[in-house]
Amino acid sequence: MAKITVYSDYVCPFCFLAEEEVVKAQRMLGKEIEVEWMPFELRPEPTPTLRPEENYLQTTWKHSVYPMAEELGVKIQLPGVSPQPYTHLAFEGFQFAKEQGKGNAYTHRMFTAFFQESQDIGDIEVLTKLAAEIGLNPDAFREAVVSRRYKEAHQAALTHAYEEQKVTAVPTMIIGEHAIRGMLRAHDLVKVLQSME
Repeated sequence: MAKITVYSDYVCPFCFLAEEEVVKAQRMLGKEIEVEWMPFELRPEPTPTLRPEENYLQTTWKHSVYPMAEELGVKIQLPGVSPQPYTHLAFEGFQFAKEQGKGNAYTHRMFTAFFQESQDIGDIEVLTKLAAEIGLNPDAFREAVVSRRYKEAHQAALTHAYEEQKVTAVPTMIIGEHAIRGMLRAHDLVKVLQSME
């Protein structure tokens, strides 16, 4: 089975769009692709996060995100959460979800919650509610995030991204020996996958 490892951040709109393209590529190939999502924090604490009302995000969304989303047929909006949330707690929750076999479902729900519903994915109560929606035990999830039980596992995943894979931007996709920085359209993804068969 073909495998794609995707390094992403939950506050990166291009990562959400990339997820949609991976799904389309699966349909085009007509077979299952194993997708492994890996964390990457664009702005770890204490780096200030971005504010949606400021010029940088307004301009980026107007000129890049919205036109691309429209072309791809993906419903997306600039989230109103200001400043944007840090994602370390969401990613620690991801480690819990991954252990329960729900890592991909959790990743998808983080993207839709943030980019389609403007939910604050830096808030533990919001994260717990979203985890319950995909079938995780809310009490066990909340306890894991509050206690920071997965802090070390998350840090190890970040170290792997930064130091071993040399990821500097997201999305970054690893397919076999290929490291692809930036978003690939579904038809280009299919070409890469077929070239490795």
